[in-house]
Amino acid sequence: MVIYTVRNGDTLYGIARRYGTTAAILARDNELPNPARLTVGQTLVILQPKTVYTVQEGENLYSVAERFSVPIGTLWRNNPFLGGRIELQAGQILTIVPEAPISNREISVNTYVYPSMDRDLLRKTLPYLTYLTLFSYGLEEEGGLSELGDDEELIELARQYGVAPIMLLASVGEDGRFSNELSTRVLTDEAARNLLIEEIADELSEKRYAGVEVDFEYVSGENAGAYVSFIHDLRERLAPDGFTVFVSLAPKTSADQEGLLYEGHDYRALGAAADKAFLMTYEWGYTYGPPMAVSPVDKVTEVLDFAVGEIPPEKLMMGMPNYGYDWRLPFVQGESRARSLGNAEAVELALAKRAAIEYDEIAEAPFFRYFDRENGTPVEHIVWFEDAKSVRALLQLADTYGLIGVGIWNGMRYFPQLWQVLNHTHPIRKIMG
Repeated sequence: MVIYTVRNGDTLYGIARRYGTTAAILARDNELPNPARLTVGQTLVILQPKTVYTVQEGENLYSVAERFSVPIGTLWRNNPFLGGRIELQAGQILTIVPEAPISNREISVNTYVYPSMDRDLLRKTLPYLTYLTLFSYGLEEEGGLSELGDDEELIELARQYGVAPIMLLASVGEDGRFSNELSTRVLTDEAARNLLIEEIADELSEKRYAGVEVDFEYVSGENAGAYVSFIHDLRERLAPDGFTVFVSLAPKTSADQEGLLYEGHDYRALGAAADKAFLMTYEWGYTYGPPMAVSPVDKVTEVLDFAVGEIPPEKLMMGMPNYGYDWRLPFVQGESRARSLGNAEAVELALAKRAAIEYDEIAEAPFFRYFDRENGTPVEHIVWFEDAKSVRALLQLADTYGLIGVGIWNGMRYFPQLWQVLNHTHPIRKIMG
């Protein structure tokens, strides 16, 4: 796999010829809506498979898989244009054996989705996953479990693709907002805690989830021990039935880090209590904050330096963002509000505004500036997002620290380069048949 950065004067045809492929394949693999248009700084993933096959009349994916003794899931990952489906058209060129992955280290991959996720998009994404986490169950006022609803179809689809479906329990109320009051009630009231644990166990069994991830945010420091006890008791209750317990952790850099996001998360104790821990290593650049990369590598590194000293790396999954932000300049604290956008959308915006994309070597993230007009006045914007290079840089961090895998927040927008880079850098762990 080559990650190519477009330079001034490049054309897709010229790049393809340079690397011994075709413009049509480059456009297909990168899902370029307009192959005739490229912008300086844009990344392209160039794949160099070992074995390809031209589909014959009457064949489907099952017959091709049987011919080459290759699992269906592998063919889906190597050929994302199939959309996770088995139908083929004569003349299609399939990758049967890709180039060897950059790393032989198998990793787990999780992504987070809402029940409203487009089903075709879900089928296209599932072949790349170990886990699919459904966001989100919440808490009722009396401490019981507030059901997500409409999750049965996603659970069934995940299982059809050999992906473990995970329930996400967040400390949110009916309004969808994180509530310290609700989490405090559950953590400090033994009856409420026991009721919640039993309702979780029942829901996991009834709906055939493989486990639960607990995301309690804004837990006060005085309830840190109670939070550990809750995770411990939940795991003790669920382990005999084979369910996995994940815990989400705010991105801390020290044990005594101050702030409502951090004080209730005791890394060492929560890591010991849970089966696995998910580090929420994103949102340095966020809706109300100053313009910067969402997951700058230098900042993520600081979190990992601390985390692996508290929790065994084989329990840790690192968060990776699948989105960016567009800020109007100048940024005014307390007034400015950035617009969230997908990574493919960001590139399309750069093309539309004729903006060259730059790359920050410290943050390991792309960005660009452009101007809009508001009431006839030019207004500057800056956009930070992710591309193939920044995805590779974050995956290299996971390798450097020996983490079990990564979690993508979130999977609602399809970013082809994310999944292509994942697939061609690591074997993806599958824990379900």
